[in-house]
Amino acid sequence: MQNRFTPYIVSLALSRAFFAIFSLTFLNGDVPVNRLVHPKENLYFAIASVISALFYMFFAAITLGTAAVAFLSGEFDALFGLGVFYLYLLAFVLFLVISQGVFVGWLRGNGVRLSASQFPDTYKLAVQLSEQLGLRRVPEIFLIESGGLLNAFATRFLGRNFVVLYSDVLELAYQEGVDEVAFVIAHELAHIKRNHLGWQWFLYPSRVLPFLWTAYLRACEYTCDAIAAELCPKGAVRGLVLLAAGKKLYRQVNLEVLSNQADSERGFWVWCAEIFSTHPHLTRRLDRLMHGLGGSTRVAGLRTART
Repeated sequence: MQNRFTPYIVSLALSRAFFAIFSLTFLNGDVPVNRLVHPKENLYFAIASVISALFYMFFAAITLGTAAVAFLSGEFDALFGLGVFYLYLLAFVLFLVISQGVFVGWLRGNGVRLSASQFPDTYKLAVQLSEQLGLRRVPEIFLIESGGLLNAFATRFLGRNFVVLYSDVLELAYQEGVDEVAFVIAHELAHIKRNHLGWQWFLYPSRVLPFLWTAYLRACEYTCDAIAAELCPKGAVRGLVLLAAGKKLYRQVNLEVLSNQADSERGFWVWCAEIFSTHPHLTRRLDRLMHGLGGSTRVAGLRTART
């Protein structure tokens, strides 16, 4: 039983993982994602997929082997212990599902859902960006009060995608920063298109390897920055500065000086803060957008070059 089923489980997991790497290389819309994906995203995804597949293979082998020995020997103590383990595992999974369900329920009950009749300009913008990305459907977009925080995020529950905008981000769009808000929305839609949310369950076992998961997530952030910049070049740079300096001061920030902080502000604690984080430092993200991979890149008419 063990030799018969475990290779199938492993091959299925690996084939799905590498198919994802191949199929996500292209978008069905107008954005050439093959040249926008951060090089390390697919690398970390492949490593995480292999680790997760080995994890599933190991537990499948243990389960089938234990069951076979128990039935052949007539001693079921080990099988009972394995059943208890899976019971705890099931409880943990249910806890995660229920927690996410409660959050989504809170979001739908307390947030303002954008639609053609609710903040129609912003919703129309999201529809256009979704079409450019080739999304099959526009995700549900909710606005929540943020207490002054400037951010947005994407989430997923039972196959449904959501984008959450903090109120101060949308407030900026109605003041003067439509391009910047478009970049923020495009970044979150890029997470959905790249299926970063959909693969989290399959890749969950890879989190046992220290720093791999956060490194993968940081690479995903770089990818989504690049995709969003391709869609919304006018708001790309200032859209990141907005998150660093706030909606009242972000236009006063010297972009070149802030970008150079990625080189000037170094050291163990700076490195340590990033290595534990799911997001790269904003200065590094800004530096990558402004200077690109080739050393000199034009973003929204802003030409910069390393010195």
